Amino acid sequence: MNYQQLVGEIKRKQSFLCVGLDTDLKKIPSHIRDKADDPVFEFNKAIIDATLDYAIAYKPNLAFYEASGVEGLKSLEKTIQYINGRAFTIADAKRGDIGNTAEMYAHAFYNHYGFDSITLSPYMGADTIEPFLKHKDKWSIILALTSNPGAEDFEMLKVDDDFLFEKVLKKFSKASAQQIMFVVGATRPQYFEIVRKHVPDNFLLVPGIGAQGGSLEDVCRYGLNSNAGLIVNSSRQIIYADSGIDFDKKAAEQAKQIQQQMKQMLVEFKITG
Repeated sequence: MNYQQLVGEIKRKQSFLCVGLDTDLKKIPSHIRDKADDPVFEFNKAIIDATLDYAIAYKPNLAFYEASGVEGLKSLEKTIQYINGRAFTIADAKRGDIGNTAEMYAHAFYNHYGFDSITLSPYMGADTIEPFLKHKDKWSIILALTSNPGAEDFEMLKVDDDFLFEKVLKKFSKASAQQIMFVVGATRPQYFEIVRKHVPDNFLLVPGIGAQGGSLEDVCRYGLNSNAGLIVNSSRQIIYADSGIDFDKKAAEQAKQIQQQMKQMLVEFKITG
């Protein structure tokens, strides 16, 4: 999914919601966990079916699939095959390595699994990102200012007159905004103005609303651009909204509630189809 297609989906659905598929086998409703041959995929499938009208993207966190070994990766592959062509897909893998290792990661996620994008750690340097950028129809989502408290350990260190996360933004600001996004946490809305100063046109992947306490309104106020420019992720608030037989309906209700808030923000900031 390219830049124009992504913007088109946002305007069509009046949403920039990403559903995080952080699927923990222990938290899957028992009627699926105890009966399905592949409970992780069946749970994901139900969540996707319930939320597709309200979400423009899905983001499996690789740790939840790798933890189950080969069977978990099979569930991941089936999940992406089920989504592809209907929504933007993000491999939340946070990879970061050099040379042919990075090339193999890119091949695995872009070509084998078929993801649209992957999250990347830039802290070994620009040469860890470059192999991903060779895939012109795919996206690299670079960690900038994350939502966790430990972000202050490194990302918010002052280097000369900049925060370290600003150095990351500046380093990649000259690359195509149609290929690079940045991760900026919803728990730090006061820094979105700084982020937008450096990367006004790029999409930002924003975790941290819902369970982590970030404010959607604050994120929109400081982070939206003329094409929306945001993909806001919600995981636990949606996928674990209920553990009973109607878990998918509760997930749909949560997703719709967030989508309606996003629609209001798009109207308020005059970003409409």
